[in-house]
Amino acid sequence: MKSLVSTLVLLALLGVSCGNIYFQETFDDSWASRWIPSKSKESEGTQGKWGVSAGKFYNDEKEDKGLQTTEDARFYQITASFPKFSNKDKTLVLQYSAKHEQRIDCGGGYIKLMPDGFEAEKFNGDTPYNIMFGPDICGSSTKKTHLIFHYKGKNHLIKKEIKAESDEFTHLYTLILKPDNTYEVQIDGKEVSSGSLKEDWDMLPAKKIKDPKSSKPSDWVDEKQIADPNDKKPEGWDDIPAEIADPDAKKPEDWDDELDGQWEAPMIDNPDYKGEWKAKMIDNPAYKGEWIHPEIDNPDYFDDNNLYAYDNNAAVGFELWQVKAGSIFDNIIVTDDVEEAKKFAEKTEKTKEGEKKAFDKAEEERKAKEEQERKVREAEEAKKAEEDKDEDEEADADLKDEL
Repeated sequence: MKSLVSTLVLLALLGVSCGNIYFQETFDDSWASRWIPSKSKESEGTQGKWGVSAGKFYNDEKEDKGLQTTEDARFYQITASFPKFSNKDKTLVLQYSAKHEQRIDCGGGYIKLMPDGFEAEKFNGDTPYNIMFGPDICGSSTKKTHLIFHYKGKNHLIKKEIKAESDEFTHLYTLILKPDNTYEVQIDGKEVSSGSLKEDWDMLPAKKIKDPKSSKPSDWVDEKQIADPNDKKPEGWDDIPAEIADPDAKKPEDWDDELDGQWEAPMIDNPDYKGEWKAKMIDNPAYKGEWIHPEIDNPDYFDDNNLYAYDNNAAVGFELWQVKAGSIFDNIIVTDDVEEAKKFAEKTEKTKEGEKKAFDKAEEERKAKEEQERKVREAEEAKKAEEDKDEDEEADADLKDEL
């Protein structure tokens, strides 16, 4: 026993993790042996084909390869299975990278953690899952990170908005789910949302409900103000017209009464018109305040300290629709150790640094090329203008000789 304790202490001092890695994927040359594409949309002709690519900009073309959508306006469905595990009494970390190199206009980029018992070739949007996590983008109005939990037969959406990244670079999405029913969402290693599963989702029934036997009394007065019964409309108020003839208008000099009819000045808004008369408002002496529906304890309420726990985690999958394809997913890890996830995230960090340098270099080259092309174009235009000028001068000289 003493030896075991000493070993654990030594491992801790050395920074060696003792956590479990349930699934890890970098999409090396053997990736196809682990992933099974669905055929659920083949009969409709909308089944998208998956590929593997590092994209246009990368740090290391081989190391940075990921799973990529390749055809526009298609459904993308694919899964990879692993030995079943339970996350009860454990932290659960689900992490992966998403890169929308195509500057995605409308489409999903989320991953699903699922139980076993499904047919991979029939995997679709109706296939049960435990957790759905990741970005969903459509136009400028929808740029959010989904975090959906399945509980008691229903998929529950988070009640608050979590941002998502929509540029063309790689971003790392991390979900940390803890045994105390709290969660944390990170993007690129920085927290963007955290809280309680009991508070941020409607998985549990409300503790209080409105009393079904109570209703607002019929004589309840909830109008704060009323028209002053003593206020009287001034005499002559209704005699003031809304419009009057324009006093500055003059009959045109060429107006012919016999041909054009009797001339009438155009109408304009009357500056003295005050609109429809309304009595002034005063505080209602009978006002009782806003009626509040009494609440009672919900007889159907129950608590559950295991909202976070799933006894059957056995696969990950992507089930997406994309209008414009080109997204790349990589560096997936499912573990119960936050430190293992951080260590694995270093691969994505190298990718991010390298692809940004490659992108900046390509942009510099593109701008330099455009500048060179602009100079050549301006020189050609100037040359053409000079030639046209010479031709015009020669034509003028010939015309003078003829005269």
